[in-house]
Amino acid sequence: MQDPLEAYCRVGIVHAMAFPECLGGEGPVVETLSQIAKDTFFSAVEVSWIKDPKVRSQAAALLATSGLEVVFAAQPALIQQDLSLCDLDDAKRKQAVDGTKQLVDQAYELGAALMVVMSGPDPGEAARPRAVEALTDSLKQVCHYAQERAEQSMLSISLENFDRDVDKRQLVGPTKEAAEIAETVWSECSNFGLTIDLSHLPQLDERIDEAALTAVDHLIHVHIGNCVIGDASAPAYGDKHPRFGIPGSAVGVEEVRRFLEALVYAGYFKRNTPTTMPVVSFEVRPAEGEQPELVVANAKRALLQAWAQL
Repeated sequence: MQDPLEAYCRVGIVHAMAFPECLGGEGPVVETLSQIAKDTFFSAVEVSWIKDPKVRSQAAALLATSGLEVVFAAQPALIQQDLSLCDLDDAKRKQAVDGTKQLVDQAYELGAALMVVMSGPDPGEAARPRAVEALTDSLKQVCHYAQERAEQSMLSISLENFDRDVDKRQLVGPTKEAAEIAETVWSECSNFGLTIDLSHLPQLDERIDEAALTAVDHLIHVHIGNCVIGDASAPAYGDKHPRFGIPGSAVGVEEVRRFLEALVYAGYFKRNTPTTMPVVSFEVRPAEGEQPELVVANAKRALLQAWAQL
């Protein structure tokens, strides 16, 4: 492509994955967010829950000053609190919906335009239809709550699909099924869409181009990352989001190039999204002994090389 990537999208990074000491909603949140905010390569950042209201207020002020586009990643909080939006137990699902609404409040406080959620664990083939109904109802409740809380702008909710039988083992799941759920929810809630992650496609055994085309009608957000799936004994096996180039990688520069090409062809970069421009965020996590800054620099190089080859 002759134009720079910035002409098509905002490049972001998932903060708590790059700095996993913050995944629990604690740790050096403000200090590490400041590192990202000072890096002009990024024009977007994905933040997660911040337990301490004082620290959350400091982070909100930092983000407002930075000019970064903000996305809120609800997945760590949902996982760590064992909250499932597709839970077949009504009481547990209500707890999950209420917990997600609290995260909507945090997203608004941090100035986010978009909040990404996940379905919850797959209950097995026999119970999937009921779980899909439960999930659909939960998503509508969360979207309506986001609408009710809106003041100057409305938060959109995005469902990210994951593997079903490798690591996260979520109900959603195949991109085709995610798109069907999105159509149902969106018909009632205009502030809803999908997130697809390049690193999840090998785990779903899906083709890059087909996944992009399947999701694009409701696609409002994108992740780029790597995974290892060939050797279950490998430390990075599954949905660990390792650096590009790690032994056993399923995603490298060529796959990133093909993903970007598929997004261009599908029309993602021309879509109206809740963010000011479509966001493409890295989701990379340093392995034990690796420096976060080097893993982030690795991801930047992979993206620039892939874009240069389009």
